[in-house]
Amino acid sequence: MMQTDVLRDFDRLVQRAFNTQLSSEPVHAMPMEAWRDEEGFHAEFDLPGMDAQQIEMVVEKSILTIRAERAKPEGRQYIAGSERLWGQFSRELVLGDHLDPASIQARYADGVLRLDIAVAEAAKPRRIKISTAAKGEAPKELAS
Repeated sequence: MMQTDVLRDFDRLVQRAFNTQLSSEPVHAMPMEAWRDEEGFHAEFDLPGMDAQQIEMVVEKSILTIRAERAKPEGRQYIAGSERLWGQFSRELVLGDHLDPASIQARYADGVLRLDIAVAEAAKPRRIKISTAAKGEAPKELAS
């Protein structure tokens, strides 16, 4: 199992460093917008013209991988212009310890994939009680 993880990590490193995949098909990045608010982390990815079934999301350790594929239409002869991207799309996000991977919610509508990830409980601010004591008295707890 450890060897598989090492090989997978090495494959990711090679893909990032040389922008390659093991297949001959090019892999395109998907445009993304990300932000954070009081409720957590949010991201939107542009994936127009795809069905939700064509999108795959996997969380492994702290890496969220999103993959999708848009098949090139068949039977188009004499193309006058082509600016649309076809083939594989992929994006990896490293989720920090402050996010809860189990809370990921994904919605796909109007060609946009939206992710909402809650802040982990351990990363949320919490109040700490402070105890005080006068000479000869037992400590009293105070809320800060």
